[in-house]
Amino acid sequence: MKGTQAVIEALRREKVEVVFGYTGAAMIPLFHDLWECRDIRFVMPRHEQAGAHAADGYARATGRPGVVFTTSGPGATNLVTGIATAYMDSIPLVAFTGQVRTSLIGNDAFQEADITGITRPVTKHNWMVKNADDLPGVLREAFHVATTGRPGPVLVDLPVDVLTAQIGETGSRPIRLAGYKPGGEGNPRQIRRAAELINASERPVLYIGGGIIASGCSAQLRELAERANLPVTTTLMGKGAFPDAHPLSLNMLGMHGAPWANLAVQNCDLLIAVGARFDDRVTGRLEKFAPFATVIHIDVDPSSISKNVRAHCPIVGDAGAVLAALAQQLERRDRAEWHEQITRWKSDYPLSCSERGVNPKALLESLAGLTRGRRTIVCTDVGQHQMWTALFYPFAEPRTLITSGGLGTMGFGLPAAVGAQIGRPDSLVVCAAGDGSIQMNIQELTTLRSNRLPVKIIVFNNGCLGMVRQWQELFFDRRYANVDLSDNPDFVAVAEAFGVKGMRIEGPSDIEGTLRRAIEFPGPVLVDAPIGMEENVFPMVPAGEAIDRPMLSCDAIAKEDEAKVS
Repeated sequence: MKGTQAVIEALRREKVEVVFGYTGAAMIPLFHDLWECRDIRFVMPRHEQAGAHAADGYARATGRPGVVFTTSGPGATNLVTGIATAYMDSIPLVAFTGQVRTSLIGNDAFQEADITGITRPVTKHNWMVKNADDLPGVLREAFHVATTGRPGPVLVDLPVDVLTAQIGETGSRPIRLAGYKPGGEGNPRQIRRAAELINASERPVLYIGGGIIASGCSAQLRELAERANLPVTTTLMGKGAFPDAHPLSLNMLGMHGAPWANLAVQNCDLLIAVGARFDDRVTGRLEKFAPFATVIHIDVDPSSISKNVRAHCPIVGDAGAVLAALAQQLERRDRAEWHEQITRWKSDYPLSCSERGVNPKALLESLAGLTRGRRTIVCTDVGQHQMWTALFYPFAEPRTLITSGGLGTMGFGLPAAVGAQIGRPDSLVVCAAGDGSIQMNIQELTTLRSNRLPVKIIVFNNGCLGMVRQWQELFFDRRYANVDLSDNPDFVAVAEAFGVKGMRIEGPSDIEGTLRRAIEFPGPVLVDAPIGMEENVFPMVPAGEAIDRPMLSCDAIAKEDEAKVS
């Protein structure tokens, strides 16, 4: 077979149903043969970066690897932000890039770029295939690496002459990746020690991240938490792994986390971290993080353990396997005094927004009410609206919040919603976006229309880059440098120009009615939701501060400053 046919057969072997991508000269042979495939759907975004984000959103929504194709040179380099986004959040993504002929590599040929060199820091592994006979084996390795252990993106660079060459040996070779032995069920001795620590603790907290979702072990997590009566806090990437409405839920911790979650972590005597990497947005000032806690750290990636916070009881292994073994050794405890303290903290520090105009809390609570009882996936861009969504929209199942956590990529939300809707066509997919973020990949409105994808977009429109403006207000003397978006286009008119239904929320009393009409509309909708420019996300832990010292409002900050002066 030809190299192109080997790629297509690899996709079939891996049960790939959808490929996202953008063509170009170096990939014409592959697209030529892919045209005849009726069992693989091809979705063309309007920008290569959006193709990577769409494949990423598909992977997050389905749990299957996302696949993206693009041509050489600028087509390949346009994927880099999307690949880095997937890498930071441990998302299985397989990128195929075209390349100039092998005889031209290194000669600065037209549309040549060293994409394997460029993406080496943001892929689990990448390959340039220079010999067509190596192609079947490389393709098997690529999907294996992307989907096993700690998932992540990989890249396969395909010179055009390799795609058109005949392959002499098509038999499958065993996967041989020196030093790559992912997985594992955890050391039984360490699991036994962890069980003893949990059984003996009086003030434990279970701190979970996206590794729970990647492992598919939300059920085991819930069983363990309920058995030992453990309060559970999640990272942004862990949202949905444990129901927000569960009595043991502390909601999200960290810079914009619930104050009671942060206080629980700061006062716990045992912190059980599972599938989380102690990101700086979680820990705040490292030397003051969880000062009284013994730390159990469970992760499939040994490089994550003790990287930021020292683990007193490290366990390397798949989260599901470790939690299942651990649950069998736990005693049933009520820990009434600890839970009563947490309840008092919840009462003392309620989450809120201002009551001015269309406030984000009211909008998201209305959305939650209208979507109750149906499977809803919420994709977000990055900024204030992202944090409001995490705090005020109740997530109950894994793979229902799709957001860029590690890299914080503006422009992620809309193309990710494209991928999520294609991957889960029976779900209601909502994209929460900022007026800055939506304009970074707004061309994907065409992709929604052309593929008849009924995504509902809510633009939190405050006429500025809201999160940057908030920092400028709080820490930079309200010098709002280069964040003004008051010259935004009319988003309703823009949506209509792309063939997407546009709506606008006219005021607080119009929130529920407009959202209801958008949800009931059979096609894609963009809802313009005007938000006050100085609406802030609180709580907020200032950079470099301990997480139990959050700012709760601008007024609270002013009073604290006055107290320091006096």
